[in-house]
Amino acid sequence: MPPVDGMLRIRGGVGGLSFQFEELLAGAAALDAVAKELAAVEIEADAVRRALFPYQPDSYASGSKAIVAVGEGAQAMGRVRAELERLCREVRASHREYEFAEARNSLLLQIGKSGLGYGPLWGLFGLPPITLRDVVEDEVSRAPEKLALLLGVPAALAGVAGAVLGAGGVRGVVRGLAAAPGLEFLQPRPVRVDSRQTRTEVVDVSPAGLLLRAEALGRTRGDIEVLQLGEGSQRAWVVVIPGTQGELPAGANPFDAAGIAEGLGYDSAETAAAIRQALAEAGAAAGDPVAAVGYSQGGIHAMNLSQDKAFLAEYDVRFVLTAGSPVGGIEPAPGVSSLHLEHADDWVPGTDGQQNPDTKDRVTVTLENPIAVREWLEPGMGPGHQMAQYADGARAVSASREPSLQGSTAALAAVVGAGGAATVTRFSLRRDAMPSPRGALMAPGPRQSPVQGPVQGKMQGPGGKPTDRTQRPAA
Repeated sequence: MPPVDGMLRIRGGVGGLSFQFEELLAGAAALDAVAKELAAVEIEADAVRRALFPYQPDSYASGSKAIVAVGEGAQAMGRVRAELERLCREVRASHREYEFAEARNSLLLQIGKSGLGYGPLWGLFGLPPITLRDVVEDEVSRAPEKLALLLGVPAALAGVAGAVLGAGGVRGVVRGLAAAPGLEFLQPRPVRVDSRQTRTEVVDVSPAGLLLRAEALGRTRGDIEVLQLGEGSQRAWVVVIPGTQGELPAGANPFDAAGIAEGLGYDSAETAAAIRQALAEAGAAAGDPVAAVGYSQGGIHAMNLSQDKAFLAEYDVRFVLTAGSPVGGIEPAPGVSSLHLEHADDWVPGTDGQQNPDTKDRVTVTLENPIAVREWLEPGMGPGHQMAQYADGARAVSASREPSLQGSTAALAAVVGAGGAATVTRFSLRRDAMPSPRGALMAPGPRQSPVQGPVQGKMQGPGGKPTDRTQRPAA
């Protein structure tokens, strides 16, 4: 069972079973090498003992003592060798039992989700209770229609998605949908930097503070933030990416429902290129350390930065923080640490049909705090997906003394430091218009609308010319 700290159920990290067994197996391999060396010494000692036999008559008393001493030394080494071999066998046997238990529990969970009910299995086998996220993950892995609905595909088309699509996991599902007639809006289109605004402010770089910035970005259309922290050799950057914004997926906002398709089916290639351009315009230099933060859809794009070859060739991605994001199928480059927050009653993280891997550098925290009945009656994607839940969970993560969480928050702090004054550049991203069936370009979607709370300064277009645009201050 994963460790639990209050409302936090923790998987992965330095305290995770997977990493602990990796360390134990590495130790067992080292002990094996020592045991082999002892066996070689044991053989040599026995050879020395036998070589002394011809000289025993020359001085029987002293010769006998020498032969006995060498023999007893060889026997002692043999006992040590046997004990080391026993320890190695027990470690490997424990690892095999762990792998068997993981496979068994996974099978039982699948039976419980699709069989007669999970309750009896929970009592019989001592398994954790099924969550809404688990159910959605299982359903998506078996039913492409569920993912199609998340992407904004009409119910009539989603109903036939399973017959149209082939195998290939979530990537195959998304690409199959995008290739279907009438769903061309799911195919990726170039994303560009349209305008930017820079200011200086004091920022909270804790996990909760960074996630709240992503929520604030969600109140605008197509905006990301780039934070410059520190100066000179201590300079680092944070990219903050919002969640899905409710607009027609054929429009110009890269964070509409079609943005989910780009993230899950096409590795966020177009959005990653725009973010790379935004970092360059903000002043980031090649090799600078970067942390990426994303909420919901934004977490998919943030995680994809950690595996994007072009992005990694330019910048040193060191940490990714996500909340409510389906990122189980995204494998970061070696050395990238990540922290993923998921609520047990949030169905969105399960929409890729995959569980996040349990590794040393990857920590997944499931929030298990109960949600009041009245909150389920509110509109939206469900109370489990609300940022208020994830901000509270992030604060609990920062306060935890569990080894995996302490290691993960320390890895984030190593990139962003303690916070304070930072240069904040807000970039407006726009996706190119779709070509119409006749070959003419469709009108782009709605552009950034004015919001309350003007900020000093004007937006700058790609050529450096100011454009009129008011901006709400980030939370």
